Amino acid sequence: MLLLSGTTRLLGRGKTLIRDPFKRICVNMSSSSSSSFSSSSRSGKRLRVLVDMDGVLADFEGGFLKKYRAKYPDEPYIPLDDRRGFWVSTQYGQLRSDLCEKSNSIWESKDFFKDLEPLPGGVEAIKKMAEMDNTDVFICTSPIKHYKHCPYEKYAWVEKHLGHDFLEQVILTRDKTVISGDILIDDRPDILGAESNPTWEHILFTACHNKHLPVNPPQRCLLSWSDDWRAILDSKRQ
Repeated sequence: MLLLSGTTRLLGRGKTLIRDPFKRICVNMSSSSSSSFSSSSRSGKRLRVLVDMDGVLADFEGGFLKKYRAKYPDEPYIPLDDRRGFWVSTQYGQLRSDLCEKSNSIWESKDFFKDLEPLPGGVEAIKKMAEMDNTDVFICTSPIKHYKHCPYEKYAWVEKHLGHDFLEQVILTRDKTVISGDILIDDRPDILGAESNPTWEHILFTACHNKHLPVNPPQRCLLSWSDDWRAILDSKRQ
């Protein structure tokens, strides 16, 4: 567990952990020198972008189905095209009640999160995003409550695909509404928590379980990482 020391941001549900410290940091960074101010004015305001991990960067759905069918080859399964609803276990439980627990056992098992394949273009997009001027990028992900393997493996995945330095940009939280940011890119349609009015705009990332849902303005979506994510960031700088 040495990987976690000094880098973990395990954030609770209280407000005081997040907002004021980050505001002070942003103020200090934007006003530290006349040259940095000049650069900021040319590139627009500084952005904090929060990016979900499972279903946005890591192929949770594909990884689940592969391991589920390997472990339970004789059990019914749901093809990705037929997935509906954010919670996999809920839909499997509708097939047969005991399949809810069997589906849970897949992502509670060792190496599930670590072995997830990256979604096409996601890692490359995050690296390019992190190199942009006046842009702070954080991986904002919710660990499962069965925590024996999940938190460590999320860090291991980030280190493998984004590099050791990116571990400083990982936020683990069960409540994303208390995290301050300008944009949250996430595949979950309904993100609720302690804050009824989060600071970020939710950009819905299209996934197999939500692609059938209507997107009602002003909500915006990102169809995939080949979609124009730069335009979304630029719109928030204006």
